[in-house]
Amino acid sequence: MTRTAADALVDQLRSYGVTHIFGTCGHTNIALLDAIGRSDIDFVIARHEQTAAHAADGYARATGKPGVLLMHVGPGMMNAVTGVATAALDSVPLVAISGDIPSYMYGRHPHQEVNLHADADQTAIYRPFVKRAWQVQRADDLPRFTERAFWTATSGRPGAVLLNVPMDIFNRDAPAGDHPLPITATKPDLPEADAQKIAAALVEAERPLIYVGGGLRDNEALKELAEHLDIPVAHSLMAKGTLPDDHPLIMGMTGFWGLKETNEYARNADVVLAIATRFAETDSSSWDPEYTWRFPPSRLIQIDIDPAEIGRNYPVEIGAVADAALAIGRVLTAVRQKRPEGTDRPSLRSDIGQARAELFAASAERGRSDQFPLRPERILADVRASLPSDAVLVTDVGWNKNGVAQCYPLPADGRFITPGGASTMGFGPAAALGVQLAQPERVVVALIGDGGMSAQLPALPMAVEQGLPVIFLVMNNRAHGTISDLQSSFFGRSYGCDFVDPDGNPYSPDFAALGRACGADGYAVAEPGDLTVALKSAVERRRPAVIDVPMVNEPVPTPGHWNIKDIYQGKFD
Repeated sequence: MTRTAADALVDQLRSYGVTHIFGTCGHTNIALLDAIGRSDIDFVIARHEQTAAHAADGYARATGKPGVLLMHVGPGMMNAVTGVATAALDSVPLVAISGDIPSYMYGRHPHQEVNLHADADQTAIYRPFVKRAWQVQRADDLPRFTERAFWTATSGRPGAVLLNVPMDIFNRDAPAGDHPLPITATKPDLPEADAQKIAAALVEAERPLIYVGGGLRDNEALKELAEHLDIPVAHSLMAKGTLPDDHPLIMGMTGFWGLKETNEYARNADVVLAIATRFAETDSSSWDPEYTWRFPPSRLIQIDIDPAEIGRNYPVEIGAVADAALAIGRVLTAVRQKRPEGTDRPSLRSDIGQARAELFAASAERGRSDQFPLRPERILADVRASLPSDAVLVTDVGWNKNGVAQCYPLPADGRFITPGGASTMGFGPAAALGVQLAQPERVVVALIGDGGMSAQLPALPMAVEQGLPVIFLVMNNRAHGTISDLQSSFFGRSYGCDFVDPDGNPYSPDFAALGRACGADGYAVAEPGDLTVALKSAVERRRPAVIDVPMVNEPVPTPGHWNIKDIYQGKFD
């Protein structure tokens, strides 16, 4: 039999280490699906393309390898836009492959072609957020474009890419030749002269701060640098867990949801070493110098692998385009040369410890409440007490994201995964599937609201079909709670944010029954003690499980500032 381009592509994907492809079928991609089915790559079928995209994203975050997504033309690839954009905005490597109309039918409007104002240019839909989009025109180009797609997704600042393939290309004869990825690929290191400059600034600083973003994880050099010079470490939403929450130099999150003490220290730091962060709005209190960051008079040293991020939001004194992990190692070496004995700031650790202790103690006190529906802190407290220390929390948006980032003491071997860049509702249920597939031995909890669960109902049958023991914990306040509270605070009532029946009564599906209908275990929490029992049962049974937890709608504490509040009050800047 003649070897087709679809067969050749599957062989190429296998050579790149691809073991799972997430997606949905369509008439434009079944030739590739047939080739996948004759290989040892597992195709993880989803019932909706956004579900598949989030699952591929979660898989990539858990493994560090690129997630691979397969889509169909037109509505198929448009359904996946939100999921692919979520990965792109969080710098997650993801290779999206879309089938397209036949290459010789462009502009004639064959079935499902996107062509109202431009003939068959469905790649244009993805170009605003992917690193690169390739439109394959010839079978000979497919291997080369595929190699470029994987290299682009994983090199430099990781991100999502699109490989768009007309359906006839998959069935054409395969071109000869291999297109391997580079055997070795270096990352941009920090020049010695820059390391010395940065070290000098840190050594001489009286009130330095290290600020870490989501581009740096599990870095021993960061810990040693902070300890050697006794420098406090603050972090963005995405960087929770980079250093353990119980480390004595961790100040926690900055910005809108950050601690008052953390924001105050950041505002008055004389030198800030910012690593792998873009200074997002919510982490920077809408860039208002009265609340979190003041550059100047603070001096900013910014290290990022993406040159576009250097100085994007604040003026930079020293900007370094480098791999964050390599750069921190270089700075640590230079610091030890300049100050071998280290630095001691006697009251710093006790001040941080006191502030953090007050935060967690206040949260724990609220978490002891037997009020029903449960207070959100009670839910988080029961989750923390019932899960193994290495459990993975995959959150959606709302209390589950902001509350966990702010006041959940994450164990050192635990993991927190959240959609920081896009804050995508529906990320949690589907991304948890990819995480669980990548790490089958760990307990994975999708900590989600009722809005997020409703947005990704296809995740439930997918968990059952794949045998993934994800625990879907639904914090159910019968509303888009965060927005409902925001509207109530500034407009005096909530309208269009709460779920009600025709008589105006609060309404919610029975998510536990829905889980059981899909073949999962379902737990309906009816009184305060039920949640712990349900969690322990779900952990022990290792089956897909839905826990429906009635929750009172109350706001996450917001010590920082967000410009939207000014807008609601008629203040514009």
